[in-house]
This record gives sequence, structure tokens and C-alpha cells, in this order.
Amino acid sequence: MTLLRSLVFTLWLYLSMPLFAVGLSPALLMPHRYAMGVIKAWARTVLFGLRWIAGVKVEVKGLEHRPSGAALVASKHQGMLDVVALLAILPDACFVLKKELMPLPFFGWFAWKTKMIAVDRAGHAKALKDMARQARDRLAEGRQIVIFPEGTRTAPGAPGDYKPGVAAIYRDLEGPCWPVATNSGVGWPAHGVMRHPGVVTFEFLEPIPAGLKRGPMMALLESRIETASSALLEPKAALAHSDPA
Repeated sequence: MTLLRSLVFTLWLYLSMPLFAVGLSPALLMPHRYAMGVIKAWARTVLFGLRWIAGVKVEVKGLEHRPSGAALVASKHQGMLDVVALLAILPDACFVLKKELMPLPFFGWFAWKTKMIAVDRAGHAKALKDMARQARDRLAEGRQIVIFPEGTRTAPGAPGDYKPGVAAIYRDLEGPCWPVATNSGVGWPAHGVMRHPGVVTFEFLEPIPAGLKRGPMMALLESRIETASSALLEPKAALAHSDPA
């Protein structure tokens, strides 16, 4: 039954993409809020299907720490659900993503229209400077910059390999950083079609204050995210009170 529900949800997911991207493509010719509205509506549609078809419920903890205006958000990354959920949870998320994704039909068009931050990972120092410049522009618009410090997806419980890009943005922007922990890979693994019924959690943690040096900042960020994400994998975490996304 779990396999069948997972397959039906996968169909739901991949049908929803052209439905929104093509059916609502006129939003690409409208102001930012309309295109962002399409993306957020798509994310909520995916979460609806995930819960009622695949039996995976997304909950949010630490809402008192969720930023509502301009912010740098650094999240644990275990799979596609991290992108979908944060699009739905945050008011106006702007993701740091691979430049290779921008030419993709529909996805790339909406990413371009909503000014997602495209990074050439082979560009090294130049790429970091360009990323910081784009981040400054997006923050000036009051948006939440979302970066996955590990740079790639990691399995639940696996140690992360944190990259310095987040520290470069943090230093350049001279503001706090909001960490996010999750156990999303338990319900929606990075690979395969299986979706495992249950509760997955996204937890906004206490912000890291501005002004820390790179080393201490990275150590604190990794410690907070990894500790909280590991705690969410414990059986008792699923019983904790939280708020629905």
C-alpha cells in the first residue's frame, strides 16, 4: 500500500509542475508577487498531496524564530521537500541554487522571474562575490535568502559537510543567520519514489547573532543544525507538540 500511495503521489507531483508552470505562465509577465504566488500555491498543493495521498504530514516548530522580513536562512538539506516546505512556510523565500538549473523550462523561467540566486559552483571566489551581491539586492527587497550550507543533500543521521558560502554571505550582509533543522529525509528520501507515512518536522532555531568570525560562526551553525536535526530523528520527537505548515 505504501508503494502504491508513493507512486500516486509521484504522479501528483509531476503533473502539478506543468499544470502550474504552463497553466499559470501569464504570471511571468506580471509583477513579482504574482509569480511568487504561483510558486507558493504549487508548494502548498504538493504538501497537500504529500499528506493526503502519501500520509506524510509536515509540521513546523520554533515559529517564534521564523523571520518575517529580510533574513539569511541556513537549512539542513535532506531532499526536495526542504525546498517545497520552505517555499510554503516563509513569506518570500529566495533560494541559492545551481546556475545549471536556470535554463530548465518552466522551473528556470519562474526561478528567473522571482530572482532566485543562481551560483556557478565552479566560479570559486568570483561566484562567492556574485552570490553576496545578489543576496544584498534580495535582502533590500525584504526577502528571506535560503541557503543549504551543505551544498548537497545528506541522508538522515549522516554528518553534513558544511561549505563556506553561507559564512561569506553572513559576513557581507552583517546580519544574523537563522538556522533550520529538519528530519525531512525520513518521510521523503532524496532518492527513489518511496514516501514513508508519518510526521516530518522543520524547526526554526535561535538566530546566530551578527558579527562572529567565520570559524566560530560556522562551528555554531553546524552544531545547532546537526544537534537539532539529530534530535528530530528520535522517536519521542514525533510526539512533540508542533504547528502545522
